[in-house]
Amino acid sequence: MIQHISFTKLMEYLLLSLVAFVTAILTFFSGFGLGTILTPVFMVYFPTETAIALTGVVHFFNNIFKLLLAGRHADKEVLLRFGIPAVIAAALGSWVLLNITDLQPLFSYELFGKHIEVYPVKFIISVLLILFASMDLISYFNTLQFSKDKLPIGGFLSGFFGGLSGNQGALRSAFLIKAGLSKESFVGTAVVVSTFVDFTRLSIYATQFNTSGLADNLPLVVCATLSAIAGAFIGNKLLKKVTLRFLQITVAIMLILLSLALGAGII
Repeated sequence: MIQHISFTKLMEYLLLSLVAFVTAILTFFSGFGLGTILTPVFMVYFPTETAIALTGVVHFFNNIFKLLLAGRHADKEVLLRFGIPAVIAAALGSWVLLNITDLQPLFSYELFGKHIEVYPVKFIISVLLILFASMDLISYFNTLQFSKDKLPIGGFLSGFFGGLSGNQGALRSAFLIKAGLSKESFVGTAVVVSTFVDFTRLSIYATQFNTSGLADNLPLVVCATLSAIAGAFIGNKLLKKVTLRFLQITVAIMLILLSLALGAGII
């Protein structure tokens, strides 16, 4: 029995590390962020709040790697106007996540003789994942931009949804793209903001460290993080400026289907 559990755990580590590695490479192909793709995959194996927290740790250390590469180019003025509201809202979004995990099921139903209950946290995260996947899929959202005076609003929105679901990249880019930044400053500023949002939400998650399952899965986090960093390094070398629309659509559809299954309580 012990050998069976150990083998199962090993396979879980290998699979999730492989997913993290491939996902980090895919982000350079598809335009999706690491968290957008990795979160629903973790949700197959862990409770929703644990999956978001584990993904957050992997995302945070992957951001640290990017921070060393591009952080020095961040624009200080934009960091203040966008980053401070983002950090405050990230704390709020994280608090909301932790406080909706124990709510009663929204509804239940029978499917193929199995009783299925749908909880608020899974349903909300499912809707958000579908929304953010659709934003990357529909060309209109890819061209959506906001004026520079909306930076504090953009910071608050991206930070809140970052804390609640781990998805912040699409909104962050939509607001920062019109901030008058050079390419280097845009990347550097986005990385710094993302890192601080990750740090903030992980700090909030850590208030329920034991119950969230982070402590029990640190080896998995280490493996997935190293895999993601390796994938990001390779993806950056191979496909720094390439976007494959077919792959982007395929990944988006898979994310939406996975999110629908999550929202329906099937996973």
